[in-house]
Amino acid sequence: MSNEFQIKQDGNKYTITTKRMVVKFIDDGYPLSNLNIRITVFNKPKNYEWAMHKKDNKNLGGTLITLDQITGEVPTSNGLLSRNGCQLIDDSRKEIFVDGWIAERSVNHLSDFYFFAYGNDYKTALKALSTISGEVPMNRKYIHGSWYCRWWDYSADEFLEIVKGYKEHDFPLDVMVLDMGWHTQKDATTGLGNTDSYGWTGYSWNKKLFPNPQGLLNKLKDDGLAIALNDHPHDGIRHHEDQYPNFMKAMGEDTTGKKELLFNAGNKKYTENFFKYAQQPLENMGVDFWWLDWQQDMEMPYVLGYRTLRHLPWLNNLYFKNSERDNKRGLLFSRWAGWGSHRTPIQFSGDAKSTWELLKFEVPFTTNSGNVGCFFWAHDIGGFFGDRNPEQYVRWTQFGLTNSSLRIHSTYDSKLDRRPWLWGEQAEIAMRKVYHLRSQLMPYIYSSVWQCHSQTIPLNRGMYIEYPDKEEAYNNPQQYLFGDLLLSAPIVSPGTGKDLIANQKVWFPEGDTWFNIFNHKKYEGGTTQDVSADINESPLFVKGGYPLPMQPYRQRMATAKLDTLVIRCYPGTEGKKNMFTLYEDDGVSTDYLKGKNAFNNLYYLQAKNGADITIDAVAGQGYKDQPLKRAYQIELLGVVMKGAKVNGKSRKVVWRKDLNASVVTIPSTTIKQVITVNLFQ
Repeated sequence: MSNEFQIKQDGNKYTITTKRMVVKFIDDGYPLSNLNIRITVFNKPKNYEWAMHKKDNKNLGGTLITLDQITGEVPTSNGLLSRNGCQLIDDSRKEIFVDGWIAERSVNHLSDFYFFAYGNDYKTALKALSTISGEVPMNRKYIHGSWYCRWWDYSADEFLEIVKGYKEHDFPLDVMVLDMGWHTQKDATTGLGNTDSYGWTGYSWNKKLFPNPQGLLNKLKDDGLAIALNDHPHDGIRHHEDQYPNFMKAMGEDTTGKKELLFNAGNKKYTENFFKYAQQPLENMGVDFWWLDWQQDMEMPYVLGYRTLRHLPWLNNLYFKNSERDNKRGLLFSRWAGWGSHRTPIQFSGDAKSTWELLKFEVPFTTNSGNVGCFFWAHDIGGFFGDRNPEQYVRWTQFGLTNSSLRIHSTYDSKLDRRPWLWGEQAEIAMRKVYHLRSQLMPYIYSSVWQCHSQTIPLNRGMYIEYPDKEEAYNNPQQYLFGDLLLSAPIVSPGTGKDLIANQKVWFPEGDTWFNIFNHKKYEGGTTQDVSADINESPLFVKGGYPLPMQPYRQRMATAKLDTLVIRCYPGTEGKKNMFTLYEDDGVSTDYLKGKNAFNNLYYLQAKNGADITIDAVAGQGYKDQPLKRAYQIELLGVVMKGAKVNGKSRKVVWRKDLNASVVTIPSTTIKQVITVNLFQ
């Protein structure tokens, strides 16, 4: 007997009662089956009777390993969340860790089941997943910014021209990805290869394209960019590689006959030397993380020496652990590898085709992926290959605005360079709005990422997670919440007219008012409406009555110091006070695990003839290079205010027509001071 559960025994029959379920189990000496275990799950509107192998007919969806070659909607795996109120995860056939290395289970091992009973408390279900299998780690902040990526054999000078182009055309950039053109390819003449080429794997710089690789990396780093390299590791370190002599010596192998070792991720000595000689020297040059582009399951589906261990989950683990050197947060860019992959973010969704049908599918796919703990997809914005379609690209970019990363990528096709200014003036103007808004929203986005880590709540979350009792929350897969305060319903179909106007159906949850962030139009909660948007807008809505933390536009959105905090507010319910917590840390190190971070509670109170905003003193231990002073810009959208007081002293209110807002600016002041702003009509 305990406060959490009760156990009753009658011979070999057991009844276990918790607040979530009743388990009836017969200890008959046999594995779990339909005959010896049944579970009643407490659920609404009625309880659910669970049995082994019973089909889950109300699952809310899961994810896929990749979207490679997919052109539209396809079935996904089941997720943890189900309207039946429960789910079973069968972990029986997975390998285990023994003394820090992978090992197969005993031949006598029968089963390893995890049963989740949660009713419609979906947040508790997701938190339970991380409780038993490990937390969702904080990502390095820059991965939530803007990425440039393209399969193309650029030279060092061309990469610098791309960076220059982002500045000249007024687009932010945070991450530069070098696809496999960075390394030698034609020098490779041995190995398993893939798709008629031995050149996929490589760790030696292509000196024709990069005569001074250290010089290029230094320039990119000095310009505030993070750098990633593409990696197809399946052929390991071959005799033509610069690292070959030292690697083979470390392996105790002779090099005189150009002997080569098969890539062997199942051998601890091999993997340690592989990372030491293939990757760590490049990391020491300035490479920040690796894009593990594992596609070789046709040639090498299983890790050498293991019967059922596939490469992807094991490599994801190895690469992530290697990236944790020097007090840095682990970071890997790779495909999803199944249950437990939430511990090794972020995910690469693969080479999807550019079609309207795929864009439409990618929206619920991304949302439902959160139901398995896959919170951070970095999609190929615009699609990897397919027809050139500027309108479709803009709409995909608008979807990317409310996704974990704004990452563009495309195949080796001269027509598909996705630099936003190469798609016509109309598309460029529309995409610049998206990129600038993404930059401004970074404080809110990163605070929401902290919520993913601390509460195990998806960044892109199904409406049912917040509104499980509302039937409408289950009925429109084309909308989702992006953090607590933003509701997104991207356009996924062609528009009409010169402004390319298209529609999307949106359900607005009752209890709040919602405002379009592009045109500030108000929508009442408890309604479902068709929302139209021209090419310059997207159906993206802010919950009224809450402080939305933002920053001025920054070209390096994810690494710029937050020396000015913009607090944007839309009118809410009179007399109701709401809070949002701004989260900050250094964005790269694991110091946040030691409490070296900062929290700033922001409050908004809708008064009868005005509004009150309170900025608490910043709490927490703080972090390296934390701004100790900051300025503030308070924006109250859609309401003309005549005056304001800041900490009791009168302050000027400016009506900004471009923002449709009453604005109060506060000069830089210590972050340890409480600031109250009273706006009145």
